[in-house]
Amino acid sequence: MELQGTIKLIDETKTYGNNGFRKREMVITTEEQYPQHILIEFIQDKCDLLNNYKVGEPVKISINIRGREWTNPQGEVKYFNSIQGWRIEKLQESGTEENMPPVPPIEAFEPADELNEEDHDDLPF
Repeated sequence: MELQGTIKLIDETKTYGNNGFRKREMVITTEEQYPQHILIEFIQDKCDLLNNYKVGEPVKISINIRGREWTNPQGEVKYFNSIQGWRIEKLQESGTEENMPPVPPIEAFEPADELNEEDHDDLPF
């Protein structure tokens, strides 16, 4: 699955336990009628994928949804979900000049010197 949005937060990498389990969280804000703030976690070697990104950048993230079952000391079963990112790529910001096709400079066109208004053309107007 993939999610798209603008980076709202990138947290520091945190290490847990004796085995050195690494986790880094980020939040993106989706661009829809009701924007959502989605927490995505990157684990182990995927933490480093976030090093070249900053708040405010539009991104597309490939994700996996994970679910866990846990029984508390009172015997009640609880379920937890998490969203794990495994790839991230930058998107171009909408509305920027980067999205527009290049336009040649006006000097690239020669002026029409021999124009006869009475010549027939095939234009519908």
